[in-house]
Amino acid sequence: MTTMDQRSAQFGPDGGEPSEATAQQPPARTDPDPATGPVTARTDRSPTDGSAGVDERQARQTAEAARETEWRKPSFGKELYLGRLRMDLIDPWPAPDPARAAKAEEFLARLSEFAAGIDGARIEREARIPDEVIRGLAELGAFGMKIDEKYGGLGLSNLHYCRALALVGSANPAIGALLSAHQSIGVPQPLKLFGDDEQKRRFLPRLAAGEVSAFLLTESDVGSDPARLSTTATPVEGGYRLNGVKLWATNGTLATLLVVMAQVPARGPDQQGGDRQSGGHRGGITAFVVEADSPGVTVERRNAFMGLRGLENSVTRFHDVFVPTENVIAREGQGLKIALTTLNTGRLSLPAMCVGAGKWCLAVARQWAAERVQWGLPVARHEAVAKKIAFIAATTYGLESMLELACMLADDDRNDIRIEAALIKLYGSEMSWQMADELIQIRGGRGYETADSLAARGERPIAAEQMLRDLRINRIFEGSTEIMHLFIAREAVDAHLSVAGDIIDPDASLGRKARAGARAGGFYARWLPTLVVGKGQAPGAFAEYGALAPHVRYVERASRKLARETFYAMARWQGKLERKQGFLGRVVDIGAELFAMSATCVRARSASDAELELADLFCRQARQRAEALFAALWDNTDALDTVAAARVVAGRYAFLEDGVLPPPADGEWVTGWHPGPSTEQDVRRRLAPVGSPVSDLPAPDPPASDSPA
Repeated sequence: MTTMDQRSAQFGPDGGEPSEATAQQPPARTDPDPATGPVTARTDRSPTDGSAGVDERQARQTAEAARETEWRKPSFGKELYLGRLRMDLIDPWPAPDPARAAKAEEFLARLSEFAAGIDGARIEREARIPDEVIRGLAELGAFGMKIDEKYGGLGLSNLHYCRALALVGSANPAIGALLSAHQSIGVPQPLKLFGDDEQKRRFLPRLAAGEVSAFLLTESDVGSDPARLSTTATPVEGGYRLNGVKLWATNGTLATLLVVMAQVPARGPDQQGGDRQSGGHRGGITAFVVEADSPGVTVERRNAFMGLRGLENSVTRFHDVFVPTENVIAREGQGLKIALTTLNTGRLSLPAMCVGAGKWCLAVARQWAAERVQWGLPVARHEAVAKKIAFIAATTYGLESMLELACMLADDDRNDIRIEAALIKLYGSEMSWQMADELIQIRGGRGYETADSLAARGERPIAAEQMLRDLRINRIFEGSTEIMHLFIAREAVDAHLSVAGDIIDPDASLGRKARAGARAGGFYARWLPTLVVGKGQAPGAFAEYGALAPHVRYVERASRKLARETFYAMARWQGKLERKQGFLGRVVDIGAELFAMSATCVRARSASDAELELADLFCRQARQRAEALFAALWDNTDALDTVAAARVVAGRYAFLEDGVLPPPADGEWVTGWHPGPSTEQDVRRRLAPVGSPVSDLPAPDPPASDSPA
């Protein structure tokens, strides 16, 4: 699990935005007037928490410096937010390589047979994936799905990798999380993109054979704000000394290889590790491959959560851990850029499991609603329930269309999919949660009841409530919904900031502002007229989409409208637009609906009548959501909500809390850390190597259910 920062210097938190980082801060100080004064985050925390001397501007600059600033390839999502519907970038529907697909399908068949024998209920009860399941996955090659064949992996495409995750995740979502965290953000993906040949030869065969990897960025006070990173890597002879504590490392108790992000101090040519030819080393946040068994590495705790009970998630301490120079990925200061680039395609794994969840919810809803009779009719015949079933079916189709399109665009490597991948992660995590919630409502009391309780009285053990709990984390990890809104918004207005950035930069000189004004004038003189009239206004346009043509015309018109609204907001608020996070979130959500409609129409245009029906239904539902979002762009309570929140935090409405027992007051909201060796017992879980006898040791007690998450 990681909560990666996606903010830029232009879009940052506005006094208490409920992102993962700000939601866990201690009580904020406020200006004297709680009704109107902004909430100011504290900056007086202990130096060991990494926040000393880091102000809001520095935090933004850190994230902006890591952002990919160039667009070397075309991007459907980027063009969509600029008011240009480039259907030629996604149509015709991409097709996987036949030979490669055939090999992948053989693997999926073996994986399906294996997954059918997994006891998902046991994993839920014991809060632990059994050794034999992990070993069986390793023997199938599931830990090397994304690793090239020359390093012992399967070399699957993104498309078939995501299908595999959806499949095993349907046995138990914790298994999907294990494999995803290992391959999508763990050691294999960063090495695939940035590692040198020697690193790949040393590490990838081990990982393909079944060793587990993890990604360690988050700290107790560092989630969506990497500038506060306090883990350090101090240069020494032949390498670095690593010190710090990492929180919420998925696979952390199992992993033998870790990707660790740490701050390397900048140094001159005469300092330890300095480079005389270059005048020194820049330092900065750097990515390291760390052997988990290195002296000084201690897994101090396994964390427990509301859902994903089988997740092996750790608190890991590093005390004077030596890491050789050859284990630096790329070079110093590139850590955040590596993490962001890795996530461009790595994010596709999370919505893969969301698609799997949608399919499972649909299967349960279909069978239950046909069987259950109320008021003389199957519940599927009652309109209130029918609407929920229709939503689940249409949304599953739309979500799968988005994911498979993004996967194949990533596989052919002709398009930049950073926006599309972020949109599918955002959209998938939100919509799958809604689908699971609707399933529980369809099932009624049985939806709220556990699978074990249902089975105890002879009913089908349908784990709907577990599905809801397991899906909830997806709205938080790999970028919370709030952070994803800001990241996508930054990319969506990149063209505007490229030409007008100095105009709204308070630190820019008059000369820079004047030059920016000239550039902006030329850009907008060419761009704005294209937003007035477009192909979507012609009644016969996009006829090749048949019955779906009206939806494509709507997307074209809505894309131009969205671009106009964004331009108006830029002109109205200028630099203050970064504070209008409610507005920006709606802009992003409209774009997500338009992308989903586009993908669905392209997929269904040459498909069966059944798929055309689903595509039409999805697009009609998506249009209603988009129109509601358009209306809310300017008709909302955002400003009032911000004032109200300041008043709440200042205690103005504390009387509302009377009449109930107060929440616990002991302990810190966020714990700091102190350098030094660990005083805790190492709780890592040792897996026997593939090919050795299965361990006869009993399963350990599961972590306490009330452990902090």
